[in-house]
Amino acid sequence: MDIYVGNLPYDVDEQTLDSMFSEHGKVDNVKIIMDRDTGRSKGFGFVSMNDGDEANSAIKAIDGESLEGRPLKVNQAKPREDRPPRRDNFRKNRY
Repeated sequence: MDIYVGNLPYDVDEQTLDSMFSEHGKVDNVKIIMDRDTGRSKGFGFVSMNDGDEANSAIKAIDGESLEGRPLKVNQAKPREDRPPRRDNFRKNRY
């Protein structure tokens, strides 16, 4: 199960999330989403846990918990929606 973790402090690393979720079961993967321009965290990430019961236990336990003064928002991740291609107005209007 993929788990969404939001409202992360910007300086939290993947190892910290792995440790939090590992208390509730085996963590397969942790990914904090980074801004490609600044290299800074966008304040959310994803944790993958193979066992659904362990994942649900982690969601219930961690949702609302405070991390560095910020209450975490934790729930089952929704599938990524298809988005239309980005319009590149700079190149379009250049010629």
